[in-house]
Amino acid sequence: MTRVAAVDCGTNSIRLLVADATVLNSASGAVATGELVDLDRRMTIVRLGQGVDRTGRLAPEALERTFAACREYAAIIKEHGAERVRFVATSASRDAENRDEFVRGVIDILGVEPEVITGDEEAEFSFTGATKELAGRADLHRPYLVVDIGGGSTEFVVGEEHVRAARSVDVGCVRMTERHLVRDGVVSDPPSEEQIAAMRADIEAALDLAEETVPLREARTLVGLAGSVTTVSAIAQDLPEYDSTRIHHSRVTRDRVREITDWLLHSTHAERAAVPSMHPGRVDVIAAGALVLLSIMERIGAEEVVVSEHDILDGIAFSVAAGG
Repeated sequence: MTRVAAVDCGTNSIRLLVADATVLNSASGAVATGELVDLDRRMTIVRLGQGVDRTGRLAPEALERTFAACREYAAIIKEHGAERVRFVATSASRDAENRDEFVRGVIDILGVEPEVITGDEEAEFSFTGATKELAGRADLHRPYLVVDIGGGSTEFVVGEEHVRAARSVDVGCVRMTERHLVRDGVVSDPPSEEQIAAMRADIEAALDLAEETVPLREARTLVGLAGSVTTVSAIAQDLPEYDSTRIHHSRVTRDRVREITDWLLHSTHAERAAVPSMHPGRVDVIAAGALVLLSIMERIGAEEVVVSEHDILDGIAFSVAAGG
């Protein structure tokens, strides 16, 4: 067993996983198996990508929120005595002109340099994290299409045991909200039909782009990752609070996703905030995230989505355990 810490810093949230990983040593090197024992798994909404699509820069207040979360995570990592730490940063920090300021801050706090990975690398980690534990499931057929709907981008990965094709496109719940649903600095409450149509057209264009390199329609099992998807599952189950054990590997039909998306797009901020399983940081961006999910399901004809709580964070942890 190797104790590792993985940090995933995205556009909307930063997440930590401290876990014990089973590692097998062979002549070809260490290999992480499909077993992770969680010691601490948590998420903080920091909105690092606030305004990046418009300004091209990370906002000072967004950086400070992120650094505050990093200080909290540093204490947890030290408390658990993790032997190895890997910090991966995704879409917002990849796009920002002042990303060096972000990198210096993380090094000062955590002592490790954040790896500002490419969209393709992001997709690889997501696929590994989501599918390692699905091996041998007779009720889930390959190939898988793993879809990770983030704040700034969405990753599409098709594969069986290993990745066959992957693509990252710039449609995420924060980016779509800021691009289409904000007027005069305020999220429309609710948005107009014109705003919804423009957002849908943007998503469809991104799906066209993804299909140029990823055979989306060949998938036999759709696996959905990240907060937009897990929140849709929580709403579908009418959970009295967010419960990851009930959400992990739940299944939501396309018709139910359509009903929930329609309600989210036509609800007010107060109505969405009243949903007991809704994280406060997702209230304004969940409608866009749900529409991305619905658009994908309609495009590929998926009757249901298998929801996974294990994603890029788990993939990062596996890579750390294997010495990556």
